[in-house]
Amino acid sequence: MLLDHNGQERWSARDLQRLMGYEEWRTFDDTVQRAIAAVKASGLDRLVHFVGAVRVMDSGRWGRTKVRDYRLTRFGAYHMAIAGDGRKPEMAAAKTYFVVKTREAEIAAKPDVSSPEGVLVLAQRYLAAAEELVTTKLELAIAKPKAGKWDAFCDAEGLIDMASAAKAFHKVTGGLGRTKFMDHLRADDLRFLQVQNPRIPYEVHIQKGRAEVKFVQAGYKIVEQTFFTPKSMDWLADRLDRGGGILPAA
Repeated sequence: MLLDHNGQERWSARDLQRLMGYEEWRTFDDTVQRAIAAVKASGLDRLVHFVGAVRVMDSGRWGRTKVRDYRLTRFGAYHMAIAGDGRKPEMAAAKTYFVVKTREAEIAAKPDVSSPEGVLVLAQRYLAAAEELVTTKLELAIAKPKAGKWDAFCDAEGLIDMASAAKAFHKVTGGLGRTKFMDHLRADDLRFLQVQNPRIPYEVHIQKGRAEVKFVQAGYKIVEQTFFTPKSMDWLADRLDRGGGILPAA
């Protein structure tokens, strides 16, 4: 959180990107644009709540590069939490934070409690705050990812590497290790990994959300590595077990 030249608090979109669980700015910027659209639709000036900015970051060929950023009011940041992917635990926490802080700010401006009318206004504010917090917690509980049969093999990003996938299908493949499992994925009956590029899946699997390719450190080199999604594990289970109802390996 920053202060502008008027001493008012401002939030950096680049900082919120990390706090809200987004790795790529491109994906997060979509959330920014949805939040801006919501503010405009409510009849408010988006330039008040989303001010364009430039930020210098330590990256790029020369060590430092200029990237696009936004300076958000608390109201703008709250709309970011609403517009974001509620399945992300970080985004869910952000939503709860801004709900609570917004209500705290409202309640801080307490009405005159020396009159019955003032007491009634204060009571109504507390009731509204409690109701909104309960509603938010229910929404987060609904949005929270449910436990799945592949969870034990997933990393922190919900992805599964080759070694873990080979372990998950241990019983059905007869105990294939990572390398032989990858060979099996290039077979004609599966055609998951490319023959011409043995570490990379065919594009159709990426397009259908069955695989992600990431750059990872392997010794002294950076290499491309394929990761499965839970969706692709279900797809593979059907083909490896021929519809026999495979369960993950213990």
